[in-house]
Amino acid sequence: MNALNLKVLPDYETMSDAATELVIETFKQAPESLYCFAGGDTPVGTLRRLVAAHKSGEIDLQKAYFVELDEWVGLDGDDEGSCLNYLKTELFGPAEIDSSHYHYFHAKSTELEGECRAADLFIKKRDGLELILLGVGVNGHLGFNEPGVSFENHAHIIDLDSTTQNVGQKYFTKEVDRTKGITLGIKHILEAKTAILVANGEKKQTAISHLLGEKVTDEWPVTVLRKHDNAHIFIDKLALV
Repeated sequence: MNALNLKVLPDYETMSDAATELVIETFKQAPESLYCFAGGDTPVGTLRRLVAAHKSGEIDLQKAYFVELDEWVGLDGDDEGSCLNYLKTELFGPAEIDSSHYHYFHAKSTELEGECRAADLFIKKRDGLELILLGVGVNGHLGFNEPGVSFENHAHIIDLDSTTQNVGQKYFTKEVDRTKGITLGIKHILEAKTAILVANGEKKQTAISHLLGEKVTDEWPVTVLRKHDNAHIFIDKLALV
């Protein structure tokens, strides 16, 4: 079992500052490598800081390559609330990253298995993930790797947990089908050279308490980070029980 690099910060802003610092350091060392950034409320602070660092000239996001972590099956970049729409709004658009530098799931495709293989191939061709930035669900999911998921998966399609479906409604102004997801797998996370997890607020306490416990279990996928060779956990004090 590997030791976790845990940092507990006073609040969301200082947590985002600390996580961003590590990501920027990695970009400086590997400016043309492959990166994966989760969507959602928690990582957005880090993404906005990265865009600011890009605009100031501290890093050049346009040299790097990116792969989408996950997507709601049936949605694409034109759908408000989709993961790709989020990335375009918070990262690809503001940093003016060319579409040839990012790979995403065509989640409206009738060939979703092919989409999984295409993502796997894109990652393989870029020599794997340099860094993956993750949030964690209240049920412990990473990306759309839900409780009970196999830790041996690369990209795959999955039935979404009821918790994920319910929490996910906040991203949408209208009702959409949230029963299935397509996602990079736990294997991708473990194979990334660096994994960063950001989590804040009391609602993440249970997931974080499992991560900081001794047991690695597929019922709490976040616990797999204990097996990662270079995982960094940034949380605010409210996420700590």
